[in-house]
Amino acid sequence: MAKGWYVVHTYSGYEQKIERIINKMRETDMDFALVCSEVKVPFETVVEVKDGVRRDVKRKILPGYILVELDLPDNSWKTWCSQIKRIQGVTGFVTPNDSIKPQPLSAGEVKSLFQKTGDLPAEKVFKPKQTFSVGEQVRIIEGPFDSFTGVIEEVNLEKARMRVSVGIFGRSTPVEVDFLQVEKIL
Repeated sequence: MAKGWYVVHTYSGYEQKIERIINKMRETDMDFALVCSEVKVPFETVVEVKDGVRRDVKRKILPGYILVELDLPDNSWKTWCSQIKRIQGVTGFVTPNDSIKPQPLSAGEVKSLFQKTGDLPAEKVFKPKQTFSVGEQVRIIEGPFDSFTGVIEEVNLEKARMRVSVGIFGRSTPVEVDFLQVEKIL
């Protein structure tokens, strides 16, 4: 037996409710607490600009899924899995077939997820709410070039900046702006 993180599929919007139910089961059933050591709804923090105000917003990384750390014994895994599956709002474990033991996430997948949530230290990568690509039209909404429109020439994700070509006095001029200073033109 070895602990592993398993993915449980839930109804969308029920993730935190199911997390609370599993934690309550761990508190009341000591045998279940030996098998289930932790449960998480993975969230990441993204920066959002709304009405010119910059905010950090928590967003689910895997909507409709929760992570459960289990130590499933080979001889009684069905008992513990069915106990979790019986919770209202749970549709099952992510597995190709319900008759076989679910497979835990790999160490790399767990590390990647927990770095996104901030549970494991990682290089802080700026995660914009919108994604930008070269050739898209954007409007600058903040700074000295406020209300100018232009075309994205270059995107730098590490610095969270981009080069936008805007028309100034009839000429195309490249301007460096922050991701939070622009919005897409739909």
